Amino acid sequence: MQKNPCRSGRTFLFLNGSLFTGNSVLIFAGLLGIFTGWLHLPEFYQASQIVSDLFIRMLKLISLPVIFFSLVSTLSGVGDLSTVKKMGGSVLKYTLATTIIAATIALGLYLLIDPLGHSLSGQADQFVQETSVNLWTHFDKVIPSSFIEPFQTHNVMSVLFLALLFSFSVICLEPKHRSNLNTFYNSMFAAVMKMTSFVLKLMPLAVWSFVNQFVQDLHGQEVLTELALYLACILAANVIQAGIVLPVFLKSKGFSPWQTARVMWPALTIAFFGKSSVAALPSSVECAEKLGVQSNVARFSLPICTTINMNACAAFILITVLFVAQSSGVAFSTFEMVVWIGIATVAAIGNAGVPMGCYMMSSAFLAAMGVPLQLLVIILPFYALIDMFESAVNVWSDACVTVMVNKELQEGLVEDIVEKSGMVANKEATQESL
Repeated sequence: MQKNPCRSGRTFLFLNGSLFTGNSVLIFAGLLGIFTGWLHLPEFYQASQIVSDLFIRMLKLISLPVIFFSLVSTLSGVGDLSTVKKMGGSVLKYTLATTIIAATIALGLYLLIDPLGHSLSGQADQFVQETSVNLWTHFDKVIPSSFIEPFQTHNVMSVLFLALLFSFSVICLEPKHRSNLNTFYNSMFAAVMKMTSFVLKLMPLAVWSFVNQFVQDLHGQEVLTELALYLACILAANVIQAGIVLPVFLKSKGFSPWQTARVMWPALTIAFFGKSSVAALPSSVECAEKLGVQSNVARFSLPICTTINMNACAAFILITVLFVAQSSGVAFSTFEMVVWIGIATVAAIGNAGVPMGCYMMSSAFLAAMGVPLQLLVIILPFYALIDMFESAVNVWSDACVTVMVNKELQEGLVEDIVEKSGMVANKEATQESL
């Protein structure tokens, strides 16, 4: 009998039921990275750059196929479009709710801590307009011009669009063809999951390389008070979202946040060290099923959440744009800051769940606003650690949304059964009276 990794006193990381590393190995790799980074030897830095680059490239290699085949294999097996609409509607509802709350908390903390001590007034309408145009240009690239273009350009939103469009086309086919295609895509998804397990065996080596680079990048950096307060805003926003807001959502649906976190711990660990919610997707699906989430719900909800449910990203974009822009003399009125809650929410939904996705999105906004980006260069060494926390928070949010969606669908199914039972009983009573 295979031991359940989530019930053991010592947590292990599993993928498809196979052990690929333990927490002790990851901790040792992290400590080794701190030691070699402290030595500040160029040979170690160059080696860690090569290892981290190869690992990230392999994660990118498998990330899009995981999203595509997970969605297509799940949706192609659904015979009723109404089920897809219910799942999609529930996912979107909870995604918007949690992301808006995350952005709102980020703004509240930024105003409370006020890292720059600036008066928050003035006009910057042109900046909001320019960023909005840039954002719509980003969404204009969702529809690809060819089938392979999204995979070549690594456009996660386009892959998601393609998977949904292809899935709906398969659903509309005759049962015979639909069944054949569903079997094929289920097999392809299993193959991609197995390939992912091979890649993630390299996790300890990747942890060493990431930590080593981060420690070496900190050498010679002068940590200003303003920068420290900025980082405090980011981390506090993530802690409040992950430790208070999301557990309250779970409690409202009758789930134990602690038990849910324990079962999802392998996926959270992968997201933290891999700095990518997409890389953690296979493990997220497996852990969600251990929580009792239906397989079709987990394989539908989690890929979509991985693409659009970016709580931590919304917080990072809002705080970073305000901090860097204000450092350059840009003033924001209260109304404009409220508008940025919406902009950060939409930007986070459109952001890909890949390493440094939020950082790149923030730099795109600031560049469109004409703000100098020198401060972003100073933030970059610290972003390696921020990105780890953000990825873990995003995966935690994905899990919470998926669990709630599954509960909502189960409640709806029970209501349908009760309603149908009542209709049958009424029909039998009517027949007896006649």
